[in-house]
Amino acid sequence: MSNNQPTPIEPLVLDVRAILNQGGSPCEPIEQAVASLKPGQIFILLAPFEPVPLYAKLGREGFAHFEQRLPDGTWRIEF
Repeated sequence: MSNNQPTPIEPLVLDVRAILNQGGSPCEPIEQAVASLKPGQIFILLAPFEPVPLYAKLGREGFAHFEQRLPDGTWRIEF
């Protein structure tokens, strides 16, 4: 029996903390992640600081965001 409900798409999670700890830039991995999103797919970014400039950049591309600081200090941003 089919319920005609679409299968939920798993969120795409990108943790850039290790990249930043090694002195790298997370810009390219973030851009690749955003480019690979399926319509309606949620993008979750984990970062050691609040990536405020990214809010405006992705906002211009139509993304809304919800940010949350976790107890360990990690920022979890859902786009």
